[in-house]
Amino acid sequence: MPRNSGPIERISGWASKWTGSSVAFSLAVLTIIAWAATGPLFGYSDTWQLVINTGTTIVTFLMVFLIQRAQNKDAMAIQLKLNELVAAVKGASNRLINIEDLTEDEVKVLHQHYCKLVELAKQDEKLTESHSVEDAREDHAEKLAALRGRLARVERRPAP
Repeated sequence: MPRNSGPIERISGWASKWTGSSVAFSLAVLTIIAWAATGPLFGYSDTWQLVINTGTTIVTFLMVFLIQRAQNKDAMAIQLKLNELVAAVKGASNRLINIEDLTEDEVKVLHQHYCKLVELAKQDEKLTESHSVEDAREDHAEKLAALRGRLARVERRPAP
């Protein structure tokens, strides 16, 4: 962890890495095996069951927050990388930068906008072509005009 991060951030970062390790998993499995092995010794009592229930509840409670923290950090890093790519690619729509900050309704509007792009792309013969919505409209209009021009020339030719 960077030195300028706070103690809670450093501890949670360390805990996130450690709990995802093979050692932590092995320790959890050994704990369950040891608990199960002591069942006959304690007569499978309510206290014996309460120990594992309490322990797993506490661990689960803490792990939910650790997992969410790790996912939030990873998601933010991925979003920043995607934002950089969108910003750097010529012709890419800058509307998509920080799209994760839009409301659900705004995201639905953009989704509908890009559904139009899919419909235009389906009309292309090449499946590998990709465009922005604006470029796709222009390209589609140009293709239609060229096709109409070719058809008009064919229609004007005398029949053999």
